[in-house]
Amino acid sequence: MYSKNEEKALFERSKALLALPDNLSEKEAAAVVDDLIRTITYHEWRYYVLNDPVVSDYEYDLLYKKLEALEKQFPNLRRPDSPTQRVSNDIINTFNTVEHLAPMLSLANSYNAEDLKDFDTQIKKFAMLSDDDVVEYVVEPKFDGGGIALVYENDLLVRAATRGNGVAGEDITPNARTLRSIPLRAAFSERGLHKVELRGEAVIRKDRFKEMNAERENEGLPLFANPRNTATGGLRTKDPNETAKRQIEAFVYQIGYGVDQNGEPALHTFKTHHQTIEFLGGLGFKAPLNETKVCRNIDEAIQFCHEWEQKREAYPYEIDGMVVKVNSLELQERCGYTSHHPRWAMAFKFKAKQATTKLLEVEYQVGKIGSITPVAKVEPVSLAGVTVSSISLHNEDFIRSKDIRLGDTVLIERAGDVIPYIVKPLTDLRDGSEQVIEFPTHCPSCHTPLVREEGEAAWRCPNYDGCEAQILQRLIFHVSKPAMNIDGLGKSIIERFYELGWVKNIADIYRLDYDKIAQLDGFGEKSANNLRQAIERAKKNPIHRLLHSLSIHHLGQKASKLIAAEIDHVLDLQNWTEEDFTRIKDIGPTVAENVIAFFKNEKNIALLKEMESLGVNMRQTEADRPKVVSEDSPLFGKTILFTGTLQTMTRKEAQEKAEAAGAKNVSGVSSKLDILVAGEKAGSKLKKATALGTVQILSEAEFLKIIGQK
Repeated sequence: MYSKNEEKALFERSKALLALPDNLSEKEAAAVVDDLIRTITYHEWRYYVLNDPVVSDYEYDLLYKKLEALEKQFPNLRRPDSPTQRVSNDIINTFNTVEHLAPMLSLANSYNAEDLKDFDTQIKKFAMLSDDDVVEYVVEPKFDGGGIALVYENDLLVRAATRGNGVAGEDITPNARTLRSIPLRAAFSERGLHKVELRGEAVIRKDRFKEMNAERENEGLPLFANPRNTATGGLRTKDPNETAKRQIEAFVYQIGYGVDQNGEPALHTFKTHHQTIEFLGGLGFKAPLNETKVCRNIDEAIQFCHEWEQKREAYPYEIDGMVVKVNSLELQERCGYTSHHPRWAMAFKFKAKQATTKLLEVEYQVGKIGSITPVAKVEPVSLAGVTVSSISLHNEDFIRSKDIRLGDTVLIERAGDVIPYIVKPLTDLRDGSEQVIEFPTHCPSCHTPLVREEGEAAWRCPNYDGCEAQILQRLIFHVSKPAMNIDGLGKSIIERFYELGWVKNIADIYRLDYDKIAQLDGFGEKSANNLRQAIERAKKNPIHRLLHSLSIHHLGQKASKLIAAEIDHVLDLQNWTEEDFTRIKDIGPTVAENVIAFFKNEKNIALLKEMESLGVNMRQTEADRPKVVSEDSPLFGKTILFTGTLQTMTRKEAQEKAEAAGAKNVSGVSSKLDILVAGEKAGSKLKKATALGTVQILSEAEFLKIIGQK
């Protein structure tokens, strides 16, 4: 970014600026403000990107305060890219959703060398190379943080967003500006780039994370779980000052989108991915230059991945693998994309981290259908950045097959760095004090004898109506997002209402006393009214949600939708036979048996009738009915994708119109795409579809004409 002579000049200029008097005129201030911004930006780069400052913290603070004082005295001298403008004092009330300029796709995963060799074979196939051709790869760390997209226009940072669902994320611009490793201005225009979108990862150094948790412990605050969650959570704080306190850093590793002043693609001047990383580093971004290697072939890439796996613990940031990418941008274009991931990149996931700890006790949890799940309580241990103290033991067979005992030292791992799992007890370390785990014979909640059905691994409490633990779990599930989706009525609120005696069955949810709720600590009239509105909305839910919410064993979301499509009223199921159920494709005898049993229970029928009297919908809605499309529909059997800004309808409305006309909506450009509807400012999807040569490109007006809506 800076030559040796430039760095020397900036250092000497810093010393001169430190000697500036405090009583400058506006003319004198105007002559030095640009120099102050330039030198402070240089020192931020040395400190936050290189981790190698050339001035003391005190000297940096003096320069910053001089600039801050001059801007306060002469506000017209304040520039938008001034270091003093990083942290806003405004509170963020909501995070708006913004669409990325190009999708932030996921990565395909590999876990061993063979996967990467297969990947190399596929690359040659997609790029139409021979088996003897050698592909050059670039390998870089897979940072374990929060994905971000940065948009620069006219060299200024204008937007930052979270990854979100890959297509759109949350606008976090005020918070991202506080990250001093993100330049507020970068000279993209020198390369002919007017507007760019960069891909990066927000991370926190391991040592900084430990410091924060030590501070929180001293203050009696809950500890953060891991650096990844702390970074992603920090990006979404309502106060940018709080974001700044976490000292989040951002590695930038890819230019995902770039156009010139005419809106034309402008990344063609780069020939390789590594060139783009070097370019970003040269602009002052924290790019993984030292951590990245250009490998001559896949074997060299595999070796580099294994080297990093061995030294990951010594690296200052959490990483959970390496990313192997085709280096040639031209070959990348040839390989293309799926709707999920680029074909030219693959993540090499490191082996799950393992640790040993002691099994202290086993607790038994009762689920919504009475299943008893043993949970191991272990001495807290740090594993892959998370402190683990509870681990599911699944069922009695799992405990017996591994001969796990109380008091055992056990080897645990986080499979895929997510789910804690007991690999085995370390039997060589037993001293004779360990005890065989005796699985309970009676329900830990209601003390009913447990039963185990043939062919199932779980022991279950059969006391469906009288077991309080089951009733509570069914209440919690009923209001959850996959079921009735009642916003604001989560697990802790249901538990509170249950303890107060306000909800004893799911019907009680629909006759809550909102005046009483408003009097509870933590509620008030507004919260109570919001809850009332959420429950009123839930009453109108499609019946497939209601069916799923009833906690009928084996009746999942898919089966609930299939059954809801076949009935006019929920209580029609009272008269259904096994044959009625099994004639529906994908509904088997086990689901049929369980649903029949539920609807033969008079208490359940009475409960549903009570819910209906309270306003809960029991009749099939439009959302439940199967969509019937005629074969002579204008787009029957076609796949379609919308891109760019539509003028006469929203994206969702357009997709609904396409579906009604017989088309299937897809999320990405591929050889299976039939039609692309391009709105204004259509970007990379239009370019890719055009390059394929097999996709019909339509304007918004042409699409409407085809479906008969001019």
